[in-house]
Amino acid sequence: MDYLELLRERARKSRVYSSHQLIGLTVAQILGDEQHKSLYIKLAKEKKGGDLIELAKSVAERRGVQNKGAYFMRLVQKLGQAKKYENHNDQRKE
Repeated sequence: MDYLELLRERARKSRVYSSHQLIGLTVAQILGDEQHKSLYIKLAKEKKGGDLIELAKSVAERRGVQNKGAYFMRLVQKLGQAKKYENHNDQRKE
């Protein structure tokens, strides 16, 4: 086997080194949006992984959603805004 064949073979194998990478790749597979797997990996690094996977599964099960990745990101954005609002209200009470 020559060197170029070895490189091609190694490129096909997935290498996951941390949990956020695995979560991001799982979300991409669930949504069928593997083009944007790096976005999901970055998102998994910032947010709770279990919540992301749960949300992705609920989006994947919905019928009539044409672009599941975009819909998923919209829900993540809304959840982030809701949490900011909750944190802001908690700080005002103190």
